Amino acid sequence: MECLIGIKFNDFVIIAADMTASQSIIVMKTDENKLHKLSNKLVMAVSGESGDTTQFAEYIAKNIQLYKMRNTYELSPKEAANFTRRNLADALRTRSAYHVNLLLAGYDSKEGPQLYYLDYLASSVSVDYAAHGYGGYFSLSIMDRNYLKTLNKDQGYELLKKCVQEVHKRLAINLPNFKVQVIDKDGIHDMPNITLANLIQN
Repeated sequence: MECLIGIKFNDFVIIAADMTASQSIIVMKTDENKLHKLSNKLVMAVSGESGDTTQFAEYIAKNIQLYKMRNTYELSPKEAANFTRRNLADALRTRSAYHVNLLLAGYDSKEGPQLYYLDYLASSVSVDYAAHGYGGYFSLSIMDRNYLKTLNKDQGYELLKKCVQEVHKRLAINLPNFKVQVIDKDGIHDMPNITLANLIQN
């Protein structure tokens, strides 16, 4: 029922998540924030069971902040992805596994922008672009065709809008609003939300 989209370019990563919170067949709200700030240059997009997503995102965020307090420096995106994957893998072997799917986007001063795809089975892979949820069936083909590492922020945002527009057009489930953030060498920046009303106006 949910949709997460992430795209990595040469100088930045752009990440988006739908803002719909639903229970069974009922939409509870359309302004839910599924993008969680883990550190100054690291964002995690989370989808899955509502209780698991909140608890797991807060657990990872607080542990990354604790690591920074103890060691005086932050985890890189790669290190954070490995830490997150280990926690998912450990929980998977208990009776209280986390039913969450994640996109981890960040910027490393040495390796540049990074994007990691993680799922509830604790698989983790570094990718140029990725999507979770039914929206991925439509958006991945658009990214396959139009993706270039050299796109700037405005062009990357337009590519993301194309993906969301296709989700709105073809997916029977209503996902009207998407929250968008960009992560670059200067930190995390909010981009304008992509909404059904905005796409109709354009």
